[in-house]
Amino acid sequence: MRNILGLCVLSGLSALMLGGCVGAPESGDGQDTSVQGPDIAPSGKGVGTLDNYAGPAGEAKPGGQGKPGGGNGISNHGGVVLHGTVNIHYIWYGNHAASVKTTLTDFANSIGGSPYFNINKTYTDSTGAVSGLVANAAATSDAGSLGANLTDANIQSIVAAQNPTDTNGVYFVLTDPSVNATSGFCTQYCGWHTHATIGGKDIKYSFVGNSNRCPSACAAQATGPNGVDGSDGMASIIAHELEEATSDPDLNAWYDTRGYENADKCAWTFGTTYSSGGASANVKLGTRDYLIQQNWVNAGGGYCSML
Repeated sequence: MRNILGLCVLSGLSALMLGGCVGAPESGDGQDTSVQGPDIAPSGKGVGTLDNYAGPAGEAKPGGQGKPGGGNGISNHGGVVLHGTVNIHYIWYGNHAASVKTTLTDFANSIGGSPYFNINKTYTDSTGAVSGLVANAAATSDAGSLGANLTDANIQSIVAAQNPTDTNGVYFVLTDPSVNATSGFCTQYCGWHTHATIGGKDIKYSFVGNSNRCPSACAAQATGPNGVDGSDGMASIIAHELEEATSDPDLNAWYDTRGYENADKCAWTFGTTYSSGGASANVKLGTRDYLIQQNWVNAGGGYCSML
């Protein structure tokens, strides 16, 4: 197992630490929903991979200085959040091991309503708050119709080929280790989310690659609580993209002045861990243990947490 303990400063998609990452509150402790100044709009592609991201100074560090973007370090720029039950749609692209499908299906079945995902209930728009509820919708498969080197346009086409209609869901294109996303998988990101008008509807979707393609970049440990098939690394990225797609589905709602969405502000930090199957874990969802990245609590001045 790689040594990933005690590196809270690496906070963007950074390293495992013991204890929560908490920044010092700014003046104005309440939730700031006002439109901010010339903030950088998010790309949906996060802030880096595990092996190349150094983290912004003062962001989510114990006793850190300044969390730009409102009293809690993040603000709503006028966009909407997803309400009610958010539906997960998996699109299995390529040839996936049965163990990967089982682990990630269990993850989708159990993340909704968990204390971890309920962090997203601190995010609101003019009509209310995120509910924290998630459902696992029916999954589909694509054996590799567009080959092993996918452009961003290819990934949108894979989603479009499923004739998506769920505007309150997130469609995840999950690839096997042989598949690359050419805009920066393993070098600039491990996953991303965005939205597009498909069939006349605003469809939210995400790319998540198998971390076994580049474990030093996209997996916090060589062997996860559920084995060595890459599913643990993927679960962490799915969680990251799902919470961002829920709180910032159209890339115009919750982010800070740097363009960091809620999960970006805590990426690659994991809080307090425990041992499970010879690996580190930080949360039990259903019957399985996982090591997944913390999320930013939009309250109390803002801080990273698993609860």
